[in-house]
Amino acid sequence: MRRWTLKAGATTVEGLVLEDVPMPVPGPGEVRIRVRAVSLNYRDRLVLQGFPGMRLLERDLVPVSDGAGEVDAVGAGVETWRVGDRVTPYFFKNWHDAPPTEVDYGLGGHDTDGMLAECVVLPASRLARAPESLDFAETSTLPCAAVTAWNALHGGRPLGPDSQVLVLGSGGVSLFALLLARAAGARVFATSSQDDKLRRMISLGAREGVNYRDTPDWGRAIFERTGGVDKVIDVNGTSSLPQSLTAIRPGGEVALVGLMSLEDAPSVATQVLFKGATLRGIAVGSTKMYDELSRVIDQHRIRPPIARTFRFEDARDAYRAQASPELFGKIVIAL
Repeated sequence: MRRWTLKAGATTVEGLVLEDVPMPVPGPGEVRIRVRAVSLNYRDRLVLQGFPGMRLLERDLVPVSDGAGEVDAVGAGVETWRVGDRVTPYFFKNWHDAPPTEVDYGLGGHDTDGMLAECVVLPASRLARAPESLDFAETSTLPCAAVTAWNALHGGRPLGPDSQVLVLGSGGVSLFALLLARAAGARVFATSSQDDKLRRMISLGAREGVNYRDTPDWGRAIFERTGGVDKVIDVNGTSSLPQSLTAIRPGGEVALVGLMSLEDAPSVATQVLFKGATLRGIAVGSTKMYDELSRVIDQHRIRPPIARTFRFEDARDAYRAQASPELFGKIVIAL
């Protein structure tokens, strides 16, 4: 069996090595999945490069959290899955419904091997059923970006059919948030630094877009055009929070997906105070959120946005493509 391994201490894709290893065997309570596709997230680049709070890799690691495939062997005591079932993994191992008491780095994040292999073995409880309407490539895009978008939209204040939502940029989370918000009947607005990407987001259902390079005070521009949005899906962190808070209506919510710094804390605190706003941190989501997301995808026939598909042997090239500023949509590696 082949798998890609990030070698201990690796900080670039040159540390990603293709290996031949024995076929894993599922133990009691475990399931083996024949992987058919994986997809990359910005988070997978951070595993390589490191980000605040994460140490460099201290052991060899099979990377990538997101994938999809079919069950091809089950261990003793497993009654929930059968050979041939189409599945995808949950990002976290123990977050089912209530807010988690602790959040780990997820599959392929640091301490747990991920999905970039021809076959993987996981606990039966860590698997979700693939949506019936999606193929393996599309399903592979869901566990991190799509669940994060679902959490940002539906995990806090209710999102109604008359709601207004602002998504920042055109990364995977923002594109899923656009599609899911439209499925809920919300009006969606978008920002980007590229007019072409704004046009493509409008073609996916966004009502209007603002180029934040041409309009540095984009939060004010959005507020004036909308009267204030109900939610902002902020994938950046505190660098954009003052503008995000300017864009929301009184009582609105900013779903903070990006990593935070403290550089803008005073102005952020003032905005939150005077608008009575909610600032909610987002760390992917629970198994319940995935199951709700899956039902909505089937109901509304939502098609995940895939930009490019690479061969398994070209995983390094897939990583490089994921880092491109021109990227619009998900990068998938097919097996």
